[in-house]
Amino acid sequence: MGSPSAQIQVEEKTADLMQGSLVWDNHGCMPLRSDDFEFLPQLKRYKEAGVDIVTLNIAYDAVPWENAILVVAHFRKWLREHADQYLMIECVADIAVARSSNRLGVMFDIEGGCALNETLSMIELYYELGVRWMLIAYNKNNALGGGCQDDDQGLTAFGREVLDEMARVGMVACCSHAGYRTTMDVMEYSSNPVIFSHSNPFGIKEHPRNIKDEAIKACAKSGGVVGINGIGDFLGDNDDRTETIVRHIDYVVQLVGPKHLGLSLDYVFDQQELDDYIKDNPETFPPELGYGPGLKMVRPEQIPEITESLLGLGYSDHDMRLILGENHLRIANEVWA
Repeated sequence: MGSPSAQIQVEEKTADLMQGSLVWDNHGCMPLRSDDFEFLPQLKRYKEAGVDIVTLNIAYDAVPWENAILVVAHFRKWLREHADQYLMIECVADIAVARSSNRLGVMFDIEGGCALNETLSMIELYYELGVRWMLIAYNKNNALGGGCQDDDQGLTAFGREVLDEMARVGMVACCSHAGYRTTMDVMEYSSNPVIFSHSNPFGIKEHPRNIKDEAIKACAKSGGVVGINGIGDFLGDNDDRTETIVRHIDYVVQLVGPKHLGLSLDYVFDQQELDDYIKDNPETFPPELGYGPGLKMVRPEQIPEITESLLGLGYSDHDMRLILGENHLRIANEVWA
Protein backbone atom coordinates (compact mmCIF):
# COMPACT_ATOMS: atom_id res chain seq x y z
CA MET A 1 0.00 0.00 0.00
CA GLY A 2 3.00 2.28 -0.37
CA SER A 3 4.61 4.29 2.42
CA PRO A 4 2.89 4.16 5.84
CA SER A 5 1.59 7.73 5.62
CA ALA A 6 0.67 7.74 1.93
CA GLN A 7 -2.71 9.40 1.49
CA ILE A 8 -5.44 7.46 -0.30
CA GLN A 9 -7.40 9.49 -2.84
CA VAL A 10 -11.19 9.41 -2.57
CA GLU A 11 -14.11 11.07 -4.34
CA GLU A 12 -15.01 14.68 -3.53
CA LYS A 13 -18.30 13.56 -1.97
CA THR A 14 -16.45 11.38 0.53
CA ALA A 15 -13.99 14.13 1.38
CA ASP A 16 -16.84 16.62 1.89
CA LEU A 17 -18.71 14.20 4.15
CA MET A 18 -15.66 13.66 6.33
CA GLN A 19 -14.94 17.39 6.43
CA GLY A 20 -18.44 18.02 7.74
CA SER A 21 -18.42 15.13 10.23
CA LEU A 22 -16.82 14.48 13.60
CA VAL A 23 -14.18 11.81 12.92
CA TRP A 24 -12.99 9.90 15.99
CA ASP A 25 -10.50 7.01 16.18
CA ASN A 26 -11.06 5.62 19.68
CA HIS A 27 -7.79 3.72 20.07
CA GLY A 28 -4.25 4.35 18.88
CA CYS A 29 -0.90 3.18 20.28
CA MET A 30 2.14 5.40 20.63
CA PRO A 31 5.28 3.87 22.21
CA LEU A 32 4.81 3.27 25.95
CA ARG A 33 8.04 5.10 26.72
CA SER A 34 8.41 8.29 28.70
CA ASP A 35 11.33 9.44 26.56
CA ASP A 36 9.86 9.04 23.07
CA PHE A 37 10.13 12.05 20.76
CA GLU A 38 10.45 10.10 17.51
CA PHE A 39 6.91 8.85 17.11
CA LEU A 40 4.76 11.47 18.88
CA PRO A 41 5.13 13.91 15.97
CA GLN A 42 3.46 11.24 13.81
CA LEU A 43 0.18 12.12 15.53
CA LYS A 44 -0.17 14.57 12.65
CA ARG A 45 -1.01 11.57 10.47
CA TYR A 46 -4.41 11.39 12.15
CA LYS A 47 -5.19 14.98 11.29
CA GLU A 48 -3.91 14.58 7.76
CA ALA A 49 -6.25 11.58 7.38
CA GLY A 50 -9.24 13.69 8.47
CA VAL A 51 -9.41 12.56 12.10
CA ASP A 52 -10.55 15.10 14.71
CA ILE A 53 -10.26 13.07 17.93
CA VAL A 54 -8.00 10.20 18.97
CA THR A 55 -7.69 8.18 22.16
CA LEU A 56 -4.15 7.03 22.93
CA ASN A 57 -3.17 4.04 25.03
CA ILE A 58 -0.97 4.77 28.07
CA ALA A 59 -0.73 1.27 29.61
CA TYR A 60 -1.73 -2.37 29.34
CA ASP A 61 -1.61 -5.28 31.76
CA ALA A 62 1.68 -6.78 30.54
CA VAL A 63 3.77 -3.74 31.58
CA PRO A 64 4.48 -2.49 35.14
CA TRP A 65 1.59 -0.36 36.43
CA GLU A 66 3.93 2.50 37.41
CA ASN A 67 4.82 3.01 33.76
CA ALA A 68 1.34 4.42 33.11
CA ILE A 69 2.07 7.47 35.25
CA LEU A 70 5.38 8.13 33.51
CA VAL A 71 3.87 7.74 30.05
CA VAL A 72 0.82 9.92 30.66
CA ALA A 73 3.01 12.64 32.20
CA HIS A 74 5.24 12.57 29.12
CA PHE A 75 2.31 12.63 26.69
CA ARG A 76 0.61 15.52 28.49
CA LYS A 77 3.81 17.57 28.54
CA TRP A 78 4.46 16.97 24.84
CA LEU A 79 0.89 17.88 23.89
CA ARG A 80 1.06 21.05 25.97
CA GLU A 81 4.29 22.05 24.22
CA HIS A 82 2.55 21.60 20.85
CA ALA A 83 -0.75 23.25 21.75
CA ASP A 84 -0.93 24.95 18.35
CA GLN A 85 -1.61 21.53 16.80
CA TYR A 86 -3.12 19.45 19.63
CA LEU A 87 -5.68 19.89 22.39
CA MET A 88 -5.97 17.74 25.51
CA ILE A 89 -9.62 16.75 25.81
CA GLU A 90 -10.72 17.37 29.40
CA CYS A 91 -14.50 17.63 28.87
CA VAL A 92 -17.06 17.05 26.12
CA ALA A 93 -17.06 20.74 25.15
CA ASP A 94 -13.36 20.46 24.25
CA ILE A 95 -14.26 18.20 21.33
CA ALA A 96 -15.98 21.08 19.53
CA VAL A 97 -13.12 23.40 20.47
CA ALA A 98 -10.59 21.01 18.89
CA ARG A 99 -12.56 20.91 15.65
CA SER A 100 -13.21 24.66 15.46
CA SER A 101 -9.52 25.42 16.09
CA ASN A 102 -8.35 22.80 13.57
CA ARG A 103 -6.39 20.88 16.20
CA LEU A 104 -6.31 17.15 16.91
CA GLY A 105 -8.11 16.41 20.17
CA VAL A 106 -6.32 13.80 22.29
CA MET A 107 -7.37 11.79 25.33
CA PHE A 108 -6.15 8.53 26.87
CA ASP A 109 -7.16 4.95 27.62
CA ILE A 110 -5.85 2.07 29.73
CA GLU A 111 -5.87 -1.55 28.57
CA GLY A 112 -6.58 -3.57 31.69
CA GLY A 113 -7.12 -3.01 35.39
CA CYS A 114 -3.58 -3.90 36.48
CA ALA A 115 -2.73 -0.20 36.12
CA LEU A 116 -4.83 0.40 39.24
CA ASN A 117 -2.43 -1.62 41.43
CA GLU A 118 -5.64 -2.89 43.12
CA THR A 119 -6.28 0.65 44.42
CA LEU A 120 -9.68 2.19 43.70
CA SER A 121 -8.49 5.77 44.18
CA MET A 122 -6.27 5.41 41.09
CA ILE A 123 -9.40 5.56 38.91
CA GLU A 124 -10.15 9.18 39.74
CA LEU A 125 -6.48 10.11 39.35
CA TYR A 126 -6.31 8.57 35.89
CA TYR A 127 -9.56 10.30 34.94
CA GLU A 128 -8.12 13.67 35.98
CA LEU A 129 -5.07 12.91 33.84
CA GLY A 130 -7.26 12.40 30.77
CA VAL A 131 -8.11 8.67 30.76
CA ARG A 132 -11.65 8.26 29.45
CA TRP A 133 -12.03 4.50 29.14
CA MET A 134 -10.41 1.41 30.64
CA LEU A 135 -10.47 -2.31 29.89
CA ILE A 136 -11.41 -4.81 32.57
CA ALA A 137 -8.64 -7.24 31.55
CA TYR A 138 -6.07 -7.70 28.81
CA ASN A 139 -6.10 -11.29 27.47
CA LYS A 140 -5.14 -12.77 30.87
CA ASN A 141 -7.04 -12.83 34.17
CA ASN A 142 -6.42 -10.07 36.68
CA ALA A 143 -7.95 -8.80 39.94
CA LEU A 144 -11.01 -7.42 38.12
CA GLY A 145 -12.00 -10.33 35.91
CA GLY A 146 -11.09 -12.79 33.20
CA GLY A 147 -9.18 -12.35 29.98
CA CYS A 148 -10.24 -13.67 26.58
CA GLN A 149 -7.22 -16.01 26.39
CA ASP A 150 -7.44 -17.38 29.93
CA ASP A 151 -9.67 -19.52 32.15
CA ASP A 152 -12.27 -16.81 32.63
CA GLN A 153 -13.98 -17.07 36.02
CA GLY A 154 -16.06 -13.93 35.56
CA LEU A 155 -16.20 -10.46 37.08
CA THR A 156 -14.77 -10.37 40.61
CA ALA A 157 -16.07 -8.51 43.66
CA PHE A 158 -13.23 -6.02 43.18
CA GLY A 159 -14.22 -5.71 39.54
CA ARG A 160 -17.71 -4.66 40.58
CA GLU A 161 -16.23 -2.05 42.93
CA VAL A 162 -14.12 -0.78 40.02
CA LEU A 163 -17.19 -0.48 37.79
CA ASP A 164 -19.00 1.49 40.49
CA GLU A 165 -16.07 3.88 40.87
CA MET A 166 -15.66 4.27 37.12
CA ALA A 167 -19.34 5.18 36.87
CA ARG A 168 -18.93 7.71 39.67
CA VAL A 169 -16.00 9.55 38.09
CA GLY A 170 -17.25 9.26 34.49
CA MET A 171 -14.86 6.69 33.02
CA VAL A 172 -16.26 4.34 30.37
CA ALA A 173 -15.99 0.58 30.98
CA CYS A 174 -14.65 -1.52 28.11
CA CYS A 175 -14.73 -5.29 27.51
CA SER A 176 -12.23 -5.61 24.66
CA HIS A 177 -9.67 -8.29 25.56
CA ALA A 178 -11.98 -9.61 28.33
CA GLY A 179 -13.33 -13.15 28.45
CA TYR A 180 -16.90 -13.95 27.45
CA ARG A 181 -18.14 -14.71 30.98
CA THR A 182 -16.59 -11.53 32.39
CA THR A 183 -17.99 -9.55 29.46
CA MET A 184 -21.54 -10.73 30.06
CA ASP A 185 -21.16 -10.09 33.81
CA VAL A 186 -20.05 -6.52 33.11
CA MET A 187 -22.91 -5.96 30.68
CA GLU A 188 -25.40 -7.13 33.30
CA TYR A 189 -23.86 -5.21 36.21
CA SER A 190 -22.88 -1.87 34.70
CA SER A 191 -25.20 1.11 35.21
CA ASN A 192 -23.66 2.86 32.19
CA PRO A 193 -23.22 1.95 28.53
CA VAL A 194 -20.34 -0.51 28.06
CA ILE A 195 -18.11 -0.42 25.00
CA PHE A 196 -15.90 -2.78 23.08
CA SER A 197 -13.28 -0.15 22.34
CA HIS A 198 -11.48 -2.21 19.69
CA SER A 199 -12.96 -5.63 18.94
CA ASN A 200 -14.05 -7.49 15.82
CA PRO A 201 -16.80 -10.07 15.24
CA PHE A 202 -16.02 -13.72 15.92
CA GLY A 203 -18.65 -14.49 13.29
CA ILE A 204 -16.19 -13.49 10.57
CA LYS A 205 -12.84 -14.43 12.11
CA GLU A 206 -12.74 -17.10 14.83
CA HIS A 207 -10.11 -15.81 17.23
CA PRO A 208 -10.36 -15.60 21.05
CA ARG A 209 -9.76 -11.84 20.82
CA ASN A 210 -12.87 -11.41 18.69
CA ILE A 211 -16.37 -11.18 20.17
CA LYS A 212 -19.41 -13.38 19.74
CA ASP A 213 -22.74 -12.14 18.42
CA GLU A 214 -24.33 -12.47 21.88
CA ALA A 215 -21.71 -10.11 23.33
CA ILE A 216 -22.22 -7.62 20.51
CA LYS A 217 -25.96 -7.64 21.14
CA ALA A 218 -25.42 -7.21 24.89
CA CYS A 219 -23.17 -4.23 24.20
CA ALA A 220 -25.84 -2.64 22.03
CA LYS A 221 -28.51 -3.35 24.65
CA SER A 222 -26.40 -1.47 27.21
CA GLY A 223 -26.32 1.49 24.84
CA GLY A 224 -22.67 0.85 24.02
CA VAL A 225 -20.54 0.99 20.87
CA VAL A 226 -18.34 -1.63 19.20
CA GLY A 227 -15.16 -0.06 17.84
CA ILE A 228 -13.75 -2.11 14.98
CA ASN A 229 -9.97 -2.51 14.99
CA GLY A 230 -7.59 -2.88 12.09
CA ILE A 231 -5.27 -5.62 13.38
CA GLY A 232 -4.54 -8.08 10.61
CA ASP A 233 -4.84 -11.30 12.64
CA PHE A 234 -8.25 -10.29 13.99
CA LEU A 235 -9.53 -9.25 10.56
CA GLY A 236 -8.35 -12.38 8.77
CA ASP A 237 -5.06 -14.00 7.84
CA ASN A 238 -2.90 -10.96 8.72
CA ASP A 239 -5.12 -8.93 6.40
CA ASP A 240 -5.04 -5.12 6.41
CA ARG A 241 -7.11 -4.48 3.30
CA THR A 242 -9.83 -1.85 3.45
CA GLU A 243 -12.39 -4.27 2.00
CA THR A 244 -11.76 -6.65 4.92
CA ILE A 245 -12.28 -4.12 7.72
CA VAL A 246 -15.37 -2.87 5.89
CA ARG A 247 -16.73 -6.43 5.95
CA HIS A 248 -16.30 -6.50 9.75
CA ILE A 249 -17.97 -3.11 10.12
CA ASP A 250 -20.92 -4.14 7.97
CA TYR A 251 -21.34 -7.40 9.89
CA VAL A 252 -21.83 -5.55 13.19
CA VAL A 253 -24.10 -2.93 11.60
CA GLN A 254 -26.31 -5.67 10.15
CA LEU A 255 -26.47 -7.27 13.60
CA VAL A 256 -27.20 -4.25 15.84
CA GLY A 257 -27.53 -1.20 13.59
CA PRO A 258 -25.32 1.83 12.83
CA LYS A 259 -25.93 3.45 16.25
CA HIS A 260 -23.60 0.95 17.92
CA LEU A 261 -20.54 1.00 15.66
CA GLY A 262 -17.40 3.13 15.61
CA LEU A 263 -13.77 3.17 14.51
CA SER A 264 -10.89 2.17 16.81
CA LEU A 265 -8.07 1.09 14.52
CA ASP A 266 -5.58 0.10 17.26
CA TYR A 267 -2.78 1.28 14.99
CA VAL A 268 0.65 0.79 16.59
CA PHE A 269 3.13 3.43 15.40
CA ASP A 270 6.30 1.66 16.55
CA GLN A 271 6.26 -1.70 14.78
CA GLN A 272 9.53 -2.77 16.43
CA GLU A 273 8.16 -2.13 19.91
CA LEU A 274 5.10 -4.20 19.01
CA ASP A 275 7.27 -7.06 17.72
CA ASP A 276 9.35 -6.94 20.91
CA TYR A 277 6.28 -6.99 23.19
CA ILE A 278 4.88 -10.00 21.34
CA LYS A 279 8.21 -11.85 21.54
CA ASP A 280 8.82 -11.02 25.21
CA ASN A 281 5.30 -11.82 26.44
CA PRO A 282 4.30 -15.22 24.95
CA GLU A 283 1.78 -15.77 27.77
CA THR A 284 -0.15 -12.70 26.63
CA PHE A 285 0.56 -13.19 22.92
CA PRO A 286 0.73 -16.98 22.29
CA PRO A 287 2.35 -17.83 18.94
CA GLU A 288 -0.21 -20.59 18.41
CA LEU A 289 -2.92 -17.91 18.21
CA GLY A 290 -1.16 -16.21 15.32
CA TYR A 291 0.85 -13.60 17.21
CA GLY A 292 4.23 -12.92 15.69
CA PRO A 293 6.46 -10.31 14.03
CA GLY A 294 5.29 -8.35 11.03
CA LEU A 295 1.68 -7.93 12.14
CA LYS A 296 -0.20 -5.90 9.53
CA MET A 297 -2.47 -3.05 10.57
CA VAL A 298 -5.05 -0.81 8.90
CA ARG A 299 -3.54 2.68 8.82
CA PRO A 300 -5.26 5.94 9.78
CA GLU A 301 -4.80 7.01 6.15
CA GLN A 302 -7.31 4.31 5.15
CA ILE A 303 -10.22 5.95 7.01
CA PRO A 304 -11.33 7.99 3.95
CA GLU A 305 -11.29 4.83 1.84
CA ILE A 306 -13.26 2.97 4.53
CA THR A 307 -15.81 5.78 4.43
CA GLU A 308 -16.04 5.67 0.66
CA SER A 309 -16.43 1.89 0.66
CA LEU A 310 -19.32 2.04 3.14
CA LEU A 311 -21.01 4.75 1.08
CA GLY A 312 -20.62 2.42 -1.88
CA LEU A 313 -22.52 -0.26 0.05
CA GLY A 314 -25.46 2.13 0.40
CA TYR A 315 -24.77 3.63 3.82
CA SER A 316 -26.45 7.01 4.20
CA ASP A 317 -24.61 10.19 5.15
CA HIS A 318 -26.46 10.10 8.47
CA ASP A 319 -25.28 6.56 9.22
CA MET A 320 -21.73 7.48 8.27
CA ARG A 321 -21.72 10.45 10.64
CA LEU A 322 -22.77 8.10 13.44
CA ILE A 323 -20.03 5.60 12.61
CA LEU A 324 -17.29 8.19 12.04
CA GLY A 325 -17.71 9.83 15.42
CA GLU A 326 -21.17 10.68 16.68
CA ASN A 327 -21.63 7.31 18.39
CA HIS A 328 -18.44 7.84 20.40
CA LEU A 329 -19.62 11.38 21.18
CA ARG A 330 -22.94 10.05 22.50
CA ILE A 331 -21.09 7.77 24.93
CA ALA A 332 -19.00 10.74 26.10
CA ASN A 333 -22.13 12.81 26.70
CA GLU A 334 -23.79 10.00 28.63
CA VAL A 335 -20.87 8.85 30.79
CA TRP A 336 -18.18 11.48 31.25
CA ALA A 337 -18.47 13.54 34.42
